[in-house]
Amino acid sequence: MTDVTEGKIWANSGDSHIIEPPDLFSSLPADVKELLPRSVKDPGGAFETIYIDGQEFRREVPQPTPGTPKKKGLGINARPVDSTEDDFLRRALGGNDAAHRLRDLDDEGIWAEVIYPSLGIWTFNIRTPKVVRHGVRALNEFALDFQRSSSRFVCAASIPLLDVDDAVAEIRRASADGFAAGFLPTRPPLGRPIWNDEEWDPMWAAFAETGMVIAFHIGTEPHDPTERTGVHYRGRGGAVLNYVETTYGGQRAVTQLIAAGALDRHPELRVLVSEGGATWGPFIADRMDEGYRQHSAAVRPVLSRPPSEYLFDQVYASFQHDGSAVAAHVAMGWRNVLWGSDYPHFEGTFGHTQKTLHELFDGVDPVASERIRIGAFHELFPHVPLPPAAGRNR
Repeated sequence: MTDVTEGKIWANSGDSHIIEPPDLFSSLPADVKELLPRSVKDPGGAFETIYIDGQEFRREVPQPTPGTPKKKGLGINARPVDSTEDDFLRRALGGNDAAHRLRDLDDEGIWAEVIYPSLGIWTFNIRTPKVVRHGVRALNEFALDFQRSSSRFVCAASIPLLDVDDAVAEIRRASADGFAAGFLPTRPPLGRPIWNDEEWDPMWAAFAETGMVIAFHIGTEPHDPTERTGVHYRGRGGAVLNYVETTYGGQRAVTQLIAAGALDRHPELRVLVSEGGATWGPFIADRMDEGYRQHSAAVRPVLSRPPSEYLFDQVYASFQHDGSAVAAHVAMGWRNVLWGSDYPHFEGTFGHTQKTLHELFDGVDPVASERIRIGAFHELFPHVPLPPAAGRNR
């Protein structure tokens, strides 16, 4: 065992984000651009309307109480009490500048990172194949340009999901352009079959053919625009209930791929579930094995191995603060656990990354520590250079 209280610890991040510029779609054809996500505010300031591919919903804009100062900032309540609403905006804007972002990463002790889109989440709510094809292409061109800024950036390509042929074409194009991961929501767009359906088989084959990692990010389920993203509960305990609820989507997606035989048919496939913690992996593995064994008369398709083996071999999961996640590796045998910063989100470790890493890894076997901080990430993305030796082999 070793103690790493002194000195910087380096870690790769299996989860971070970039905020695309508001004019990203401005050069697209007018008939496409008008159907991509946009917000129009009421001239009186009482509400805003969000338009997405012919769908719209109205959201009231909070008004100041007479005699009190107007509230500033983003109106973000899902944040630590010692933060301000403007912190996220400053952080996000800084993170869009590659040089500034690399300074942040160096200060925090974060080396390489998987970077997910933000507007890309909204594209899964689009209903017209032509529109989503154009939107995804613009998102990926922006992400690819940013990725070229540093070999430490691994941007996840957005994938159009309204037509599986479009998905296959974009996966192949993205791989040829230099993407190493493809971003999928934990549930397909509304009206599309869930991930265990045979309709998706050509897409899993394309991921296997190209070697791109399937990258699920929790909390990305498409929904009707009249619903609020990530809000499933209100009232007492709502903040905690909603946060926990987001984790289940990644578990469902992985279970669907394994049970449907996608990982059996394509042993070269690798799946990453970002920001959903890690201790769920061994539990889901046990539960799948029990169902596969105890309900074997009804099991279709029959797999070559127990379901748990696909999860332990081909599925990876990132976490930020979870003290139990290290135990998923050292005590439960899941070697595919990797750390993630969630930069620049409030749920992440920005500003206290070193404190978090020391709390997680001080006293942990150095081989296990290196695997979680560096090795699992590098196994997924071997083209990324390793961090400095000092602070790596701890």
